Amino acid sequence: MEPFQIEECLRSMIILVDTREQPSDRAKRRYADFPCPYRRQTLDYGDYTYSFVLDGREVFPEGVRVKGPAVIERKMGLEELSTCLTHERKRFEAEMIRAKENGSAIYLLTENATWENLINGRYKTKFNSKSFFASVTAFMARYGIKIIFCKSETSGKMIHQILYRELKERLERGDYG
Repeated sequence: MEPFQIEECLRSMIILVDTREQPSDRAKRRYADFPCPYRRQTLDYGDYTYSFVLDGREVFPEGVRVKGPAVIERKMGLEELSTCLTHERKRFEAEMIRAKENGSAIYLLTENATWENLINGRYKTKFNSKSFFASVTAFMARYGIKIIFCKSETSGKMIHQILYRELKERLERGDYG
């Protein structure tokens, strides 16, 4: 693919937001930080992925269920992540398995969190900090998950930048012909 074609694809990028992501005021502020359009669409796994136009056709058009090649699973904090690794572990793990089986890059973006808070038990759940840390690092090893911690006010910019870079790398590698 020629550099001008790559730039054209990148300019056409749309962030796809899973329909299960709640359209709260906080979410609307996050979406306002996307320097590109976004659309709510059913994703097979993850909360965010991308679509773009290639040869005059959108790669993941409206109405199709998307198996994103790179996805971001967003959590509001360590408390929500804790729930995913305890009470909702089977569902969460099944989602990570589907993504891995599809060869997707998986980013787990957790807002208002740090490794230090996770390791030292500075969160509001009863999940033992050693077990929590072990679960997170096991999921990293098992499913190739990349962990991102950020403040909620920067999550929109992080989501866009991660997806933009994933798309750019895949275009430059020739993943899309």
